[in-house]
Amino acid sequence: MGQGLWRVARNQQFQQGYIDQSFLSAEHDSNMNHRRHTQGGIDLYHLLKARKAKDEQGFINLEMLPPELSLTILSYLNATDLCLASCVWQDLANDELLWQGLCKSTWGHCSIYSKRHPPGFSYRNLYMRLDEGSLTFNANPVEGVEYFLSRGILDDSPKEIAKFIFYTRTLNWKKLRIYLDERRDVLDELVTLHNFSNQFLPNALREFFRHIHAPEERGEYLETLITKFSHRFCACNPTLARDLGLSPDAVYVLCYSLILLSIDLASPHVKNKMSKREFIRNTRRAAQNISEEFVGHLYDNIYLVGHVAV
Repeated sequence: MGQGLWRVARNQQFQQGYIDQSFLSAEHDSNMNHRRHTQGGIDLYHLLKARKAKDEQGFINLEMLPPELSLTILSYLNATDLCLASCVWQDLANDELLWQGLCKSTWGHCSIYSKRHPPGFSYRNLYMRLDEGSLTFNANPVEGVEYFLSRGILDDSPKEIAKFIFYTRTLNWKKLRIYLDERRDVLDELVTLHNFSNQFLPNALREFFRHIHAPEERGEYLETLITKFSHRFCACNPTLARDLGLSPDAVYVLCYSLILLSIDLASPHVKNKMSKREFIRNTRRAAQNISEEFVGHLYDNIYLVGHVAV
């Protein structure tokens, strides 16, 4: 019984990291058998004592660490946890560098970042305003943008608004789609922010629809998106467009073919899926200058990777 209890305590020591290095010395090796029978209770005593000492010590006081190390630790917290940490470490958790990092990691571009800040400016207060403005946008996009403009967070220009949208991931995509449909000037600037250089056409189209979500139904807005994408793709890949015979009109046709193929292959209601041969034949009827090999690669990408608009 004593020997079994000693082994349990011994295993717990290894797991919790409370092993005394002197306990593993050569002297211990020579007296192992004697300790097992006569001093089994001592190991439990040291184990409980070490645990009690750790409980009394509590968490590490960040103020006792070098400032750069403390700030690095706090930089992993989100805004809520950082506010809670400021109740304990006021000077550290209220550091402007931490709140500046939180702002720029969530809202990558704001006009106010590059402006001269007035006296009393605080990145912590800016974070609260950005968060409130995003919530407002997700309820009413026009009022949300007006919120940012009225507080000097954004300049009233399509390019600045487009940059804000491009580098922000907290905006509701349905509300964003409504806003871009109404503000085509912002949409134009948003398209130019994409760089499709050296990207395969289906992959570029997926990236495009990740930032600018496609409408659920075919219509004028979808046609506008594909038209703008086609011109931007050819502008980013002039050499590829020349070698493959791609023009904005040809890319427009290929994009529609990719969307229809994606729906055909992904829909559970379509029993007879389109074959590769059928896709090549149908696509080349509309875009005769595109090689059969290139169109075949397009089919393979959709078949293996999946829908272009997801």
